Amino acid sequence: MGDIGADRRKDALFNASVLAATLLAATLRMMMLVSKWHQRLMLNDSFYFSSQAWQNARGHWFRDFLGTHPAAEHGPLTSIVLVPASLLPHHEFWQRATNTLIGIAVIPALALLGRRIAGRRVGVIAALIAAVYANLWMNDSLIMSETIATLMVVLALGYAFEHRDRFDLRSAAVCGAVVGVAALARSELLIMAPLFALIGVRTRPRRIWATRAALLVGVALGVLVPWVAYNVPRFDHLVLISTNEGGALRGANCDDTYSGPALGGWSVLCVVDTVERPNEDASGRAIRLRREAVSYARQHVGRLPVVVGARILRSVDVYGLDDLVRFDVGEERARWASWTGIVSWWLLAPLAVVGWWRQRRTNGWILLAPVIGVAITTVVFYGAHRLRSPMEAVVVLCASVTIAPLTPVRRAIDARLVGGAE
Repeated sequence: MGDIGADRRKDALFNASVLAATLLAATLRMMMLVSKWHQRLMLNDSFYFSSQAWQNARGHWFRDFLGTHPAAEHGPLTSIVLVPASLLPHHEFWQRATNTLIGIAVIPALALLGRRIAGRRVGVIAALIAAVYANLWMNDSLIMSETIATLMVVLALGYAFEHRDRFDLRSAAVCGAVVGVAALARSELLIMAPLFALIGVRTRPRRIWATRAALLVGVALGVLVPWVAYNVPRFDHLVLISTNEGGALRGANCDDTYSGPALGGWSVLCVVDTVERPNEDASGRAIRLRREAVSYARQHVGRLPVVVGARILRSVDVYGLDDLVRFDVGEERARWASWTGIVSWWLLAPLAVVGWWRQRRTNGWILLAPVIGVAITTVVFYGAHRLRSPMEAVVVLCASVTIAPLTPVRRAIDARLVGGAE
């Protein structure tokens, strides 16, 4: 009975600590939200998400901002989540508020995930770091997909660990479903499905593992089927999740991004199309831009090692910092916030590497899945903070694993927050 009572007290103190971290996060994010009350949207992805959600709310589902053509430049989840806010006056502000609430929800979700993988102390530290980590909060008042994608990554990781522990058909199906929903926010998150499918490949009988793996991947793909089917009559060519990959590839494979300040980055000037093509819809344009990007890369294959290297270095904030900040500012992130995020990354990333190394035998593969996804996306497309965002939660978790055993931190947390040693 004594052990049960002690565990209950520790859980109560853990919950109180996470609540305090969540309130801190809410305060910071609400301040950012209020600062954007009168800020108008710029012509970037936020305008797309906002206008499409506004069209959805009025029954014109998944159209462009004029309501004249079908649009699937991004997956549908963000635009769907923003529909209720789009029914209100000053809808842009309430769309920002919706994302802000989702960003706040990331804090307790990360805390629970941290507790699951390494104990209460890690969960509390992860919540505290996430509350003030600039690479999380600077996205939460934007009308973009990063915040929703971050929450979905945390949930997907949680269900991946549950699948590892239970390893039954239900856990495989649920994990796959969450990954599928995540991909409807950011298409590259679908990469987690085959990576999570490898859970149990070395520890379970081959037939049992294969059944679970096939179910996980199958359910993840199955979640996408309604969206794919919905788009079949709307476009001239098959659209799997979005029509964005063509523009993303073209803007990353051109003169501007193969040399100069934007080396390894992305340039909107390379996507601007001055030739009118009245018979080409969004799916056709995506195919054309993809072909142009591949053609350019083939013609400049000698530059690819340098370009890919620059993409990777940009993604870890050791190259092209001025251009990265310029890119952030163009997406409505404050310059000071972008630089704060860069410095925060410099502080946390080395700690995260150490933390992952300590977890590599028990939780390493699952934690690595979003990182592998980001690495693939970066190499194929370009290096930018927004493409790195799906792995920021893992950085926080792994850094917390490194910080938790430090003597001053351990004493402070155990004495004041979790009520004794674990």
